[in-house]
Amino acid sequence: MSTEARRTPLPAASVTRATAALIALRILYAYNWFDVGPALPSIGASFSVGPAAWGVLVAAFLVGAGLFQVPAGLLSRRYGARSVSLAGVGLLAVGGAACAIAPTFLLLVVVRLIAGVGAALFFSPAIGLVASLYPEGRRGVPVGTFSSAFSAGAALGIVGSSLLIPPIGWQASLAVGGLLLGGMTLLSLFLVPPTAGAAPAAPSRVRSEVPRALRYRGVWAIGLAFVGLEGASFATGQFVVPWGESVQGWSIALAGVVGMMFILPSVVGGPVGGRIAERHRNHRTQFVVVTLAAAGVLALLPVAGLAVAVLIGSLFSFAYGFIYAVMYVLPHYWREVPAEEVPLAIGLFNSIQLAGGAGVSAAFGAIVAARSYSTGWEALALVTLATLIAIAFLPRTPAASAGLPAAAGPAPP
Repeated sequence: MSTEARRTPLPAASVTRATAALIALRILYAYNWFDVGPALPSIGASFSVGPAAWGVLVAAFLVGAGLFQVPAGLLSRRYGARSVSLAGVGLLAVGGAACAIAPTFLLLVVVRLIAGVGAALFFSPAIGLVASLYPEGRRGVPVGTFSSAFSAGAALGIVGSSLLIPPIGWQASLAVGGLLLGGMTLLSLFLVPPTAGAAPAAPSRVRSEVPRALRYRGVWAIGLAFVGLEGASFATGQFVVPWGESVQGWSIALAGVVGMMFILPSVVGGPVGGRIAERHRNHRTQFVVVTLAAAGVLALLPVAGLAVAVLIGSLFSFAYGFIYAVMYVLPHYWREVPAEEVPLAIGLFNSIQLAGGAGVSAAFGAIVAARSYSTGWEALALVTLATLIAIAFLPRTPAASAGLPAAAGPAPP
């Protein structure tokens, strides 16, 4: 019998409070990912650096978030999901606030790298923590809501930072995000019960064998296939506001609203993608068709005005929200990967995507500096398609008779 099955269920009120706290953390966690984007021109002016350096700053966070995804999963198995996720989000809060006092651009890059490490320690363990609060068959909605909360926080980060920078400056704006997250982290220490996502009382026997999640072909196929999309989604979220200001001549507030549309509609795309992924097993086809659509609309951005940019952002963000939902449902169908290793599988393919996406974001900044934003947007569309080739190595999902994924529960009627 698994450790999870032996635990005494928490009272309903405790589960509700813990879930609400974790969703709030997810929103503020995403806020601290994306509040840097609108600040890039001001950061550039403060430190006399241009778009190429901005790309390095954006990439630093992704490097930290990518490299520590797998260690986060391993630490969670040893110390418990609650301990690791709350420690990680606390580190992200400290890193976010510390950006305000970075005296040089190099130290700002280092602080963002550390903040990315905190983000990595939160993400995978927190998904497991939310799932552990519910029995099988009732996890789909809370886990899906937790996942979609990222888009709400990211949009809030772009708009909030765009509105805060003019009156208080970029340093104070970034400090606000870190302080809000820090306050919610402290509150969560009381709202998330210590028994939730706790480590096993007796540590599992150490195995010499490498976990199957790290060796399964599907994990690597998913990770590599969406390196381009990860980089494109992060680069658009961070660079659309500076592009709107410098190229389109929009105010920072208006550019922030357009930037929000490159993120917020994924809140809808996520549930739609999750529902379709549960009902239909042609996951490879879903990935290919929707990614082609995302790359296609992104390629049109260089010739877009305000209204078309909003439409492009809405379609692009809906598409990647759809894709990520399918991505997180899929591992629960892999019979070759033990259920207890599913978070590790998610951590590995996220690690691949984030590390690769960091390179894409840095390259985008370099292209903008050397050529133009238009060339950069076209390059993002191309790399999104180029890495998708790896999806050919994704094993086909077993037929419906193989059963539903444990974490998703039964499909709604």
